[in-house]
Amino acid sequence: MANKPFQYTPLTKERDLDNLIQEIGDARVVMLGEASHGTSEYYTWRTAISRRLIEEKGFTFIAVEGDWPECYAVNRLIKGYQNSGNKIADVLQVYRRWPTWMWANWEVAALIEWLREHNNQHNPREKAGFYGLDVYSLWESLDQIVRYLEHNDGQAAEAARLAINCFEPFNRDPQTYAQATAFVPTDCENEVIEMLQRVQQHRTYTDDPEQDFNTQQNARVAANAERYYRAMIRGGENSWNLRDTHMMETLDHLLEFHGPDAKAIVWEHNTHIGDARYTDMADNGMFNIGQLAREKYGRDNVRLVGFGSYQGTVIAGKSWGAPMQKMDVPPAMSGSWEEMLHSISTDDKIILSKDIKHLPGLQERIGHRAIGVVYDPKFEMFGNYVPTVIPDRYDAFIYFDETEAVHPLRMKSRGAKEPDLYPWNY
Repeated sequence: MANKPFQYTPLTKERDLDNLIQEIGDARVVMLGEASHGTSEYYTWRTAISRRLIEEKGFTFIAVEGDWPECYAVNRLIKGYQNSGNKIADVLQVYRRWPTWMWANWEVAALIEWLREHNNQHNPREKAGFYGLDVYSLWESLDQIVRYLEHNDGQAAEAARLAINCFEPFNRDPQTYAQATAFVPTDCENEVIEMLQRVQQHRTYTDDPEQDFNTQQNARVAANAERYYRAMIRGGENSWNLRDTHMMETLDHLLEFHGPDAKAIVWEHNTHIGDARYTDMADNGMFNIGQLAREKYGRDNVRLVGFGSYQGTVIAGKSWGAPMQKMDVPPAMSGSWEEMLHSISTDDKIILSKDIKHLPGLQERIGHRAIGVVYDPKFEMFGNYVPTVIPDRYDAFIYFDETEAVHPLRMKSRGAKEPDLYPWNY
């Protein structure tokens, strides 16, 4: 393949996205990936694609690989809800859980600024939203539930306080909780389920028309996070699958909440949005949100777009919770997907899967680079390449020959206590 060029669209300006937008067609769900959590081009071009999908095809919201409470604060800002803040950089300070740079960066600030300006020109029903799909925010979600319900529903608030009290002996450390409950039946599952049931019965009306949904989603996060942390300490594929199942369920709830015509844009790592059935993840019993979405909504209604690069720089940490660093990303490994694309041309490019399915070798798994929040360039050949059938894993792929690191907002992080169970930390 390396010596056999194929059809692609050079990517230099936003209008070069036309073929991709046409390929997306009438899909209801578009998932935009990334090969790292710290590369500027992935964010800026996902923003460009998202703008066009919102403006030209009426997409309803962006859902990202971030925690629900923090992302909902951004959603309130861009929709102009009362007491939601004014300065974007100030609101982005809510992202204080390590790795802070994933969402507290200037590239995301530019996206948020555009979303706010777009929404200011539309009526409430036409405003685009911004939500988090992830499952990590156990205590933050519990705190938000109690604060809200104390003023609205005493019985539901009491159920939430009982759940918090159950977790208190573990000092808000999910690893401590998971280890303590691994072999002794002293977990808090019943408490969070009771809280979830109480919250689902709760209804109120405020200046924020999404407040009931927000409270219910925080309760769902708490219930699933409790399960996730217990599964995580046992290892294996179950915790990964629980996490992606939660993200898929959250996407389902968002689409249902926004109505039958709602359409979703998802921003997550390639390892989540690229169909796991066409990687070695499937060999280990793992699935992901990209696979689940295709299975539920049908391939015609879902478009999966992978991202990658040959070399450059990235923001990451040498270990979980370590200070963020700007690191060099070395040239891609010989025989990898990225090295093949580089050998064809150094153009940044858009590749549609339908244009490469016929090429020899691409129906077999080849190495495809994936960089997590934990990264060390010296060792990337030992764990940073996912064997992948490219044209089946994605519907399209966006390649950059050289990329630069994302530009973080500077802040202190908190809560970097999740155990390093998977070497890639996606």
